[in-house]
Amino acid sequence: MTLGSGGSGVVVPRNFRLLEELERGEKGIGDGTVSYGMDDGDDIYMRSWTGTIIGPLNTVHEGRIYQLKLFCDKDYPEKPPNVRFHSRVNMSCVNHESGVVEPKKFGLLANWQRECTMEDILTQLKKEMAAPQNRKLVQPPEGTFF
Repeated sequence: MTLGSGGSGVVVPRNFRLLEELERGEKGIGDGTVSYGMDDGDDIYMRSWTGTIIGPLNTVHEGRIYQLKLFCDKDYPEKPPNVRFHSRVNMSCVNHESGVVEPKKFGLLANWQRECTMEDILTQLKKEMAAPQNRKLVQPPEGTFF
């Protein structure tokens, strides 16, 4: 999904971009295993978001529901949001103490492009759960949080 491109060279303002993402997040994404929305509908700056990922099939994550926090600062989408798991998870790109998705260990954040979206982040994290280095890692008890 490319917002604000298409050859016209027009840059979509931050709030319009976030409104588009909100509308898409509320409609549901793909197969319904990832979703996101705003934490506070009254936040006119649209900074704080909650994401949900249902763990992929045939992995230790299968059937688990993971909650995440995404924070889009004033420089989003030029810079990526801060992404942190609220639900405890054991993954190679997630700080084991804080739940923060570490940009240097997660390609999409490390190589952020303005066209990337929160949906892309959640979808890529779900794929990362199914990657060989993460699919069989022992997980913390379900229902525990950072």
